[in-house]
Amino acid sequence: MMRINEPAEAWKYVRGFENLSLCDWPGLHSCIIFLGGCNLRCPTCHNGQLAWDMHTLPIIEPPRIKAYLRDRAGWLDGVTVTGGEPTTVPGLAGLLFEIRQSGLPVKLDTNGMRPDMVRELLSLGLVDVFAVDVKGPFAKYPALTGHAVSEIAARANLERIFGLAAARPEAFYFRTTQVPGLTEDDLATARGYLPPDFTLTIQKYVPPHTHVPPRRTQENAQPNHEERRPVGNVVN
Repeated sequence: MMRINEPAEAWKYVRGFENLSLCDWPGLHSCIIFLGGCNLRCPTCHNGQLAWDMHTLPIIEPPRIKAYLRDRAGWLDGVTVTGGEPTTVPGLAGLLFEIRQSGLPVKLDTNGMRPDMVRELLSLGLVDVFAVDVKGPFAKYPALTGHAVSEIAARANLERIFGLAAARPEAFYFRTTQVPGLTEDDLATARGYLPPDFTLTIQKYVPPHTHVPPRRTQENAQPNHEERRPVGNVVN
């Protein structure tokens, strides 16, 4: 069973904070907390430094974020937690529990490759909405993820996510970033994976900076994301 009383480790992964976003959570005004680390190595990743070299970015101290949430909660509609890949962060449940003390809803961005974690967070009531990246057809997942995920694993993981979404449709939405190499047929294939009555949001591709994914080894099965970059400044 997931523990929610040890958030200290997770706060060490907070390497960026954006005070206000008008577009990250569709229809809502949210702030964004960026967590470092990722289980994928997408060659088109826009946040490579955050995903694979988070230690080169400063830690955002918890009191600063908590104070911001306390003082500005009345002006915000929610908090987005993104990465990197948040579901890989140790102690994530405790961090989310502390964020929820602000009284604000939480959206969590995920690549869907850890469905057990998504299920736990949903059952504990720590996340209101999951924004799940469907990167493309399952057959293209090895190339799209830097060979961090096989076609078989991608299918198995996302089909479990789709099952959760079918049971709790209000808690999920799905998106695909139209990276180079994805065709209109590929997008149609990805759209066809979704449960009935779900739509697939197509996001504009933003070319990555020069950060190159580290070479994948069996011991280093770690390192995703798309259009946002971590911002380290917090306005008090």
